[in-house]
Amino acid sequence: MPGRLEDTDELDAATVAASDVTRDDPAENLAPHPRHDRWHWRRKIRSKPRQLRVYRVVVAIAGLLLIVLGLITGPIPGPGGIPLILLGLATWASEFAWAHRLMHWFKAQLRRFQQWTRWQQVGFWVAFVAFCGLCGYSLMVVAGVPPWVPPSAEVLLERLPGL
Repeated sequence: MPGRLEDTDELDAATVAASDVTRDDPAENLAPHPRHDRWHWRRKIRSKPRQLRVYRVVVAIAGLLLIVLGLITGPIPGPGGIPLILLGLATWASEFAWAHRLMHWFKAQLRRFQQWTRWQQVGFWVAFVAFCGLCGYSLMVVAGVPPWVPPSAEVLLERLPGL
């Protein structure tokens, strides 16, 4: 069957890596052949189809939980939002090919950003902050100033046109 690993010990790393994404069965998206998994405990799970299904559901729920927590803690000061979202994505990437590809796309964009000049990076962050501010302002024009805003900040915000 194409895309499947044969039961030989002479498989090189490229064959194993290529087989991770070319599985015919969608339930085995990223799961390598049980004998070629790095971790012994995961090899045991992958060798039993029922345990593998349960494990994949647990991984999906754990990744979703981390991403939702990241979205909830995003507006709160301190580290929370982006690191938790990336951790959730990495959790999903351990089992799902689409998340693995998305994680590699993010890494490629980060490498691309790191190759920019300092002025390009500063320009990007200025544009990003301006866009976020515009989104926040638009939301307040539509929904009003949130009730959790301190009174001193509310006085300043109400001076803006449309609020």
